[in-house]
Amino acid sequence: METVAVIDFETTGLSPDHGDRATEIAAVLVQDGKVIDRYQSLMNAGMRIPQFIAELTGISDAMVRKAPPAAEVMREVADFVGDHPLVAHNASFDRKFWDAELGRIRRNRRSEFACSMLVSRRVFPQAPSHKLGVLVEFAKLPVAGRYHRALADAEMAASLLVRIEDELRRRYHVRDVTHQLLREIQTVNKNQLANCLERHQQG
Repeated sequence: METVAVIDFETTGLSPDHGDRATEIAAVLVQDGKVIDRYQSLMNAGMRIPQFIAELTGISDAMVRKAPPAAEVMREVADFVGDHPLVAHNASFDRKFWDAELGRIRRNRRSEFACSMLVSRRVFPQAPSHKLGVLVEFAKLPVAGRYHRALADAEMAASLLVRIEDELRRRYHVRDVTHQLLREIQTVNKNQLANCLERHQQG
């Protein structure tokens, strides 16, 4: 697969449309099945963190007060990611915050997202659920750190992505697992998965 950027946000809530902001972001670059670079930073958006979010993530108001301004962090991470295709677990969530926080610095998203959660539903339908923590345990992947911290979650989503690639090659004999193929898999009906993958199989 081409180099992709796996990203993860921690936030004050579920939706930037309701005024929620990012508190932390991580991006890991994955190439040839390995993480080749990482970016992580807390970010200060001037927002108080609800108590239940602080308990979930371990990120406190005091921590973000000491963090760089959100605009500075987003400029840095946008430059780090560049034009690489994007991957996230539950990408609809991260895409909303990526677009909203970029919009605040007058930048636009330069690549599309693939969702490792949606892809895993097709590739691992037998998993008990498709939450990241459950899939990490199901696939016997390494736990990179505390769940609901951006870098640990991004690292584990990257490990899951590599595992998905391996499964597609092993079980379906896919020749080249591309970001575009992942985007096809995440939208295909489960009964049509084999047909979708047939044209990508090795000769």
